Amino acid sequence: MTVSTSISQPLTHRTVLSNGLTVLVAENPVADIVSARIFVRAGTGYEARSQAGLFNLLAALLTKGAADLSSMDIAEQVESVGASLGTDASADYSLLSLKTVSSDFADMLGLAGKILRFPSLSQAEFELEQRLALQGIQSMQEQPFTVAYNQLRHLLYGDHPYALPAIGTAESLAALKRTDLLQAHQTYFRPDNMVVSIAGRITRNRAVDLVSAVFGDWSAPTEPIPALQFPPQPTQPTRSILVQETHQSIVMLGYQAAAVKHPAYAALKLLNTYLGNGLSSRLFVELREKRGLAYDVSAFYPTRIGGSQFVAYIGTAPSNTAIALEGLQFELARLRTVSLLPEELQTAKNKLLGQYALGKQTNAQIAQLLGWYEIIGLGMEFDQQFSQAIAAVTLEQAQAAAADFFTVPYVSILGPAEAVEPLK
Repeated sequence: MTVSTSISQPLTHRTVLSNGLTVLVAENPVADIVSARIFVRAGTGYEARSQAGLFNLLAALLTKGAADLSSMDIAEQVESVGASLGTDASADYSLLSLKTVSSDFADMLGLAGKILRFPSLSQAEFELEQRLALQGIQSMQEQPFTVAYNQLRHLLYGDHPYALPAIGTAESLAALKRTDLLQAHQTYFRPDNMVVSIAGRITRNRAVDLVSAVFGDWSAPTEPIPALQFPPQPTQPTRSILVQETHQSIVMLGYQAAAVKHPAYAALKLLNTYLGNGLSSRLFVELREKRGLAYDVSAFYPTRIGGSQFVAYIGTAPSNTAIALEGLQFELARLRTVSLLPEELQTAKNKLLGQYALGKQTNAQIAQLLGWYEIIGLGMEFDQQFSQAIAAVTLEQAQAAAADFFTVPYVSILGPAEAVEPLK
């Protein structure tokens, strides 16, 4: 067992068990609550295109039976003590979330261990969750924003797994078999591919002892974990026009953007804050307040291990579709040649760092953040490094990031035929 303590956060500790499982502990005795996040380094980005939706389906099935417990047994154990327990799958990891009072944490962690190590993955539950997921895909077709965004991701990513929603496609879901989930669990759910992040009223020694009792006898397989290899993304920006008789048009611009370890990551985070974060953001003020073009307007730039995406979007009246597209394009292109004012950059820094600090107030938020950084290969030290990187971004770096990434956009437009077809 190896133990190291973060210098920047004296109450946060990192331990690696002999089987390779990493344990992070943030001692926070203020409230009698303990939250845990158990990460597996495998998510929807690890799926073959033909198996899209696999990890989302696997996450849904984990709580539907494990070892000698039925789904009802699991639910009763959790609810009888007022705890919460859930599972999820994202692009870069799968996750079990747990929160309880400190006196019940040992029992709930033991339950989580059974769920992760010995899931039943029964055929009956598999077929039920598969049907529910297929219904979910059908309902997505009734959500204009989701339809437009899914199309934009297809343009941005092509055959890359990030191109598809976590739930998968109707074709890939229908083709999945229970044996596919069993194989994925056997391949990726192993102690040397997991991080247990714990925050709350618990000491490091107590937390490590409990994790060791639940997971310590789990031997890591001798076979190496499959290397993550992403296919190349498209290099020619394209435009997609989708006709749907909606009450508003959805206009989206997408740019292939930096992965989390890229030097431009911090600058792009600040540009995202400046453009699309809140009622004082550039897009909101210029396109909604001044020009009255937007029902909704914003931007987002998700953190990804692989190539990310920078997306700006606007929901507008169908009659304003063309001018809304022009307005979005102008605002993004403008940043390539016009530097932010010093006060604009400082405001974006203050807003981003303030929101970042507010996002670390609860045990659940702390456990999530530290475990997330660890599982994507940044280490829990990135918590402080991120704030330092944001504070250090210069005007020149912000403009250089815009010049590098905000070139020709990929465009997805959805709306009534008379509004969008002229834009083909």
